[in-house]
Amino acid sequence: MDDVKRTAWRTTAETVIKNLKRRNMEGYYCDTAEEAVQLVCGMIPAGDSITWGGSVTFTESGMRAALEAGDWRMLDRSTPTTPEEQREMWRDRASADWFFMSANALTVGGELVNIDGNSDRLSLLLHGPEHVVVLVGMNKLVADVDAGFKRIRTTTCPLNAARLHTNTPCEVAGACSECHSEHCMCCEMVVTRHSRHTGRIKVVLIGENLGY
Repeated sequence: MDDVKRTAWRTTAETVIKNLKRRNMEGYYCDTAEEAVQLVCGMIPAGDSITWGGSVTFTESGMRAALEAGDWRMLDRSTPTTPEEQREMWRDRASADWFFMSANALTVGGELVNIDGNSDRLSLLLHGPEHVVVLVGMNKLVADVDAGFKRIRTTTCPLNAARLHTNTPCEVAGACSECHSEHCMCCEMVVTRHSRHTGRIKVVLIGENLGY
C-alpha cells in the first residue's frame, strides 16, 4: 500500500475513533490485518468462549484461524446437525464471552450500519455476548447512514448474494429491488448509534480492503 493512502486512513481512523468513543464504543486502528489479529487476541483471556457470524472479514483477516489455533472455546454455528443441537448451540452462542462480526458499513460519525436476513448476526450484536468485536476494513467507511445503506444495496448485497446463491434480484440482476423474496437478505436494517454498555462493543478498523 502506498504511503499516501496509509497516512490518510490513519488520520481518518483517528476521527472515527473519537466519534465511536462519544457513542460509548471502543475504537482501534491497525495498519494491517496481522496487527489487528495480534491486538484482539491479546484482549481475550484463555478459556473464554468465542462465536461469530457469517463474516468474510473474520476469515480473510486471519482472525478465525488465529482463534482456532489458540486456547479458546470455539462455538461454531455450522456444527450442529439436529434441531435440538441447533437450539443448544444458539443458547451457548447467545451467552458467549466474545462475538465476532464485521459491519456492512461504518460511518465517519461512528455509526454501525447493517442488514441481516435471518437476524442471527444482528441479534448477537444487539444483545447477549459480553463482548462484541467488529472488524472493519477501511473500504467499508462511508460518510453517513444513508451512504451506508446505499453501499449495502450496491456493493454488499450483490456480492454476498453471488457468494451465497440466494437467487434474489441482487444476485440475478446485480442490483437491489427492495424485494420480498424467500431468501431476502435485507429483512432487518439496523443502525447502532450508541452502546449503553461501556466496553462491550469494540470496533477494530483495519487499513486494508476486507470483506464485502
